[in-house]
Parts: sequence; C-alpha cells; structure tokens
Amino acid sequence: MKSPLKSSIRHRIMLIFAGLMAAVLLVAWAINNWWLEKYYIDEKRKEMEAAYLDIDTLVQEKAGDTSSISEVIAKELQNEWEARENADEDSYGANNEAKERTLLGLIRDYGDKNNINMVLIDSNTGTTVLGDGRDSDYLVQKVQKYVLGVGRRHGVILKKHENYMIETNFDFRSHSSYMESWGFLSDNQTLFIMSMPLASIRESVALTNRFTTYVGLVALVFGCILMYFVTNQVTKPLMHLAALSERMSELDFDIKYEGTSRDEIGVLGRSMNTLSDKLKETIGALRQANWQLQHDIEEKIQIDEMRKEFIANVSHELKTPIALIQGYAEGLGEGMCEDKESRDYYCEVIMDEAGKMNQMVKQLLTLSALEFGSDTPVPERFDIHELIHDLLNSARILLEQKEAKVAWEAGGPLYVMADEFKIEEVVTNFLNNAMNHLSGERIIRIRTECGQDTVKVMVYNTGKAIPEEDIPNLWTKFYKVDKARTRSYGGSGIGLSIVKAIMDAHHQNCGVENVEEGVEFWFTVERARDIE
Repeated sequence: MKSPLKSSIRHRIMLIFAGLMAAVLLVAWAINNWWLEKYYIDEKRKEMEAAYLDIDTLVQEKAGDTSSISEVIAKELQNEWEARENADEDSYGANNEAKERTLLGLIRDYGDKNNINMVLIDSNTGTTVLGDGRDSDYLVQKVQKYVLGVGRRHGVILKKHENYMIETNFDFRSHSSYMESWGFLSDNQTLFIMSMPLASIRESVALTNRFTTYVGLVALVFGCILMYFVTNQVTKPLMHLAALSERMSELDFDIKYEGTSRDEIGVLGRSMNTLSDKLKETIGALRQANWQLQHDIEEKIQIDEMRKEFIANVSHELKTPIALIQGYAEGLGEGMCEDKESRDYYCEVIMDEAGKMNQMVKQLLTLSALEFGSDTPVPERFDIHELIHDLLNSARILLEQKEAKVAWEAGGPLYVMADEFKIEEVVTNFLNNAMNHLSGERIIRIRTECGQDTVKVMVYNTGKAIPEEDIPNLWTKFYKVDKARTRSYGGSGIGLSIVKAIMDAHHQNCGVENVEEGVEFWFTVERARDIE
C-alpha cells in the first residue's frame, strides 16, 4: 500500500528556488539601498579628480614658467577668432580638435560629457579668466567666500589635497545637491571651482528597488511555474523507481526500469534492474533450496512412517506363523505326537509356515528395493504375448487344480519396452490373484489393447466384486479385503504393493475395476517401436 508523500522533492525544489530568488532580491535591494549612493558619489568624485588633473596638466604645458593663465586663455580665444574668420565653423571645429588640444576645448568637453561647470580666476589680478555657464558669477562668489572663509558650509568633505578639496554641498537657492571641487592649480596662481549637480540618488535608489521588486516578483512567479514543469521531469522517473521498489518489496521482479537517460536517475534505474535480477535469482535459489529441504523433511517423515508401519505390519504378519511353529515345535518336543502320522503332520505344518515366512520376507525385500530406488528397471525389447503364453504354460497344473477356464487368444508378436523380469512378476501376481479369487463360472480371461504409445494388459476373473471403499487401499502393503481367505491360500497382502511399485518405477499405470460378474486388473507398458 502506497503511503502519501509528506515532503515532495518537487515542493522542496520549488521552495528552494523561491527562497533563492527572494534572497537574490533581498541582496539586490540591500546593495542598492546601502551602497549604490556611496558608489555613485565615489564615481563622481573620480570624475572631479580626473578633470582637475587633466586641466592642471594642460595648464602647465601651455603656460610653462613665463605665461600666466590669463595669457593662455587670451591666446586660445584669439586663435579661435582668427580661425572663424578664415574658415567656416564646421571645418574649424574638426580641424582644430584634430590638430591641437586646447584648454578651452578640454573644459568644454567636461562640461558637455560630465556636466561639470568650471570657473578659472587669476589670483594675481582677481579677474575671471574663464567662466562657462549661467552660474559662473555665482560660482565666483562662492569660491571667493571659500578662500576667505566667509559664510557657513554644510558640505561633506570627500577628499582634501594641499591644493584643492572635493566636497558635497546643498544649495539652498536651487534646493539641489552639488559636488564641488575648489582650490588652486599647481601654479599656485590660478583659482578654480568646479561644480557638478548630483541627482537625487535616494529617489533613484527607491525607484530602482521598487522596479527590482516588481521584476523579481514576476520572475519568481514565472520561475516557479517553469520549475514545476522542470521538477516534474525529475520526480516522474523517481516515482516510477519508487513504484518499482514497492513491487520488488512484494517479490514481484518482472517490472523493470525502462528509461534510457544517462544521468544519475538512469544509473539508479539500471542498478535497480540489476538488483531485481539478482534478488529474483537468489530468491528463486532459496525457494528451490527450501522446497528441496521441505521435500527431504517430508521424505524423511514418510520413511519414518513407512518404517514404523513396516515394523508393525511385519510383526503382525509374522505373529501367526511364529505362534504356529512354536506351538507345533513344543508339541513335538513334549512327545505329544506318539504315532508317525501325527509327527509328519506337525512337521508339515512347521515347514509350510516357515515357507510362507520365507516368501513374505523375499517379497518385503523386493518391495523395499523398488520403493527406495535401489532396484531400478532395465528396459529391453520383448514380446509380451510370448511372456503371457509362457506363464500360462508354467501355471497349467495350478489352473487345472483351480478348475479355471482360461480365455487367451494370442495374436501375432506384440513388442514392448520394459524390464521383462519385473513385468513377468506383475503378470504372475495378477494371475495368482485371479486364481485365488475364482468363483462362479471360474473364467480367467487375459487380453491386450494396443494404444499409440502403450500396451494395456488386462486380467479378468469371475468372482465376487471388490467393495468400492476397499479399491483405493488395494495397493497398500499388508492390506487384505478378506483376511481369512487370504490366510487360507498363503497371501501376505504384499503382491499388489509390489505391482504398484514396479509400475511406478516404469512410470506407467495400473488399476482395478469391478466389471460384470467379476473383477479386472490392468496395467500399461510402453510399446516398442517397430524395427525396420
């Protein structure tokens, strides 16, 4: 009986997947919330530093030791004016940028690409040599206050150098945050201030987190649906293996794993097939051994029962002749027989009973050898008609004494394949049994019937029918229907048991039937193939 699954692998995998997705979303949210703003400000600071270094380097190259920043700017402005006079603006821009890198061009590039607004002031003259943008005047005022230390600053210093510093400030006029860098260039004469607006990073982080959450939830839903179908491809063969193992637990090894995959599940399935074959082979061997053991035990019990029955039957059968022999021997010894005729009678009785005992012992030995398989038949080809004819000739005197009328019409030769000596004993037993139970018309009729593979031999005698309840026991050792009559002709009740044992050894059948006005015993024997 299948037990319900309390913890399905499919559910566990889906829960693990959902947990991992939730963990990724949580980590992304935490990174955005705690480090994105710092990362953004740090990148802007690096842009400010790069702008300062590029401008400071170019100023040193252009001004050298003789020129001031005012002269450099004035010269570049003059060159631009002259270039515009000599060529159109497009060719000027392309040719000039290709030929020479100027301070004005560098400052404009940072303004366009990085949104950095810059003002340069000649500290010697106090004049603004370069101011690009609408807030130039405002920046000039701010840097002058910074240098003079006038007014309060609410910024956060990001980097402080001996010539300049970088900090963040909040402009109450525009209600915006800015990153500013101010100080002197390396010539210690040029005062500068750079201003870069900072986007509302906190709002950006919140927006990013919200968008990430929405995307993550959608991905989680679709991912769980996808994982449901994916895990089904994993759990389906596992459930098949579970059903296979349950069938194996019920000792049903015919079901097999039929998958062809080369993954771990396929390896497990093929291993279970191998295990199933091994278990089937082992259990089959155990069953065979158990059956053999049971058979041996039953055979031993049967042998013990047969031994007990044999001892009891032999003791019973020998009791009467031994008592007779003992009685007549004591009579002879005590001189009870005074005349020769009486003594001869006593001796005849003793010899007759001793002969019966000897015959019974021989029959018991024959039966024992047949039952225990030590006397196996030796098949040979012989004529069953000739064997019956010879037996009738041998028993002619006995048949005449019994006043028996024998009906036997022997046809041509009829060859069979069996142990001739043992078949002769079977026919002899049937013939003796017929003679001993003759009555009425006193007819003994022997006939044969040919089948495809066997020959049936039947011996009939007129007489009293056998009670139906006694027929199954006729083949049992020492069984007698009429004990008084059996004793009168010296029967021991072993003859038919010998017949049954001989037929069993030949793997053939025998039986008895009550027929009209008599009884008919029969047996079958293998028919010999014709020799060409």
